[in-house]
Amino acid sequence: MLTTLKTSYTDTRAADLAWALGRDPLPALAVLDLELAGAKMQLRLLGASHQVLLEEEDRSCSETVACMPGSSTPLPLGVSKRVGEWEYEFAARVETLTRGSFAGRAQELLALVADHPHGLAGTFPGSPHAFTAMLAQRHEGQVRWRTWHAYPQEGQLVVTRTQIGARMPASL
Repeated sequence: MLTTLKTSYTDTRAADLAWALGRDPLPALAVLDLELAGAKMQLRLLGASHQVLLEEEDRSCSETVACMPGSSTPLPLGVSKRVGEWEYEFAARVETLTRGSFAGRAQELLALVADHPHGLAGTFPGSPHAFTAMLAQRHEGQVRWRTWHAYPQEGQLVVTRTQIGARMPASL
């Protein structure tokens, strides 16, 4: 699903993003509710940021990547931790692109997410390459999602990847 976000594009930067687990739902500009093989998931666009709410049986998890005033947890390169009975893994990277490369990458990502049944993307009025996009899937007992946060004024794209699910037994 592709939508134009009904908000002005604020001049945030990739470096302003912070990460948090367990936050309550924040006001969303766009929401996509999904059911992935028994897991209830809500993808939420919060302007230049995202929030994912996940529930399965008696477990739940909330991930927020946003410009959060007063947050002391910057966007980490990686996190691996236990959330209740789940194993949670998060990774982030910042891609710096030329203006031409950025425009092409933005079009490619928006096309990927716009028509995907588990995808949500929001563009900002006045800047065709300013967007936040999310794509979710379920694979071998794990729920996974990827996000892209575009900052065309800097030529930067923040890419995150998350997976959460039952602890996988170690192979011998």
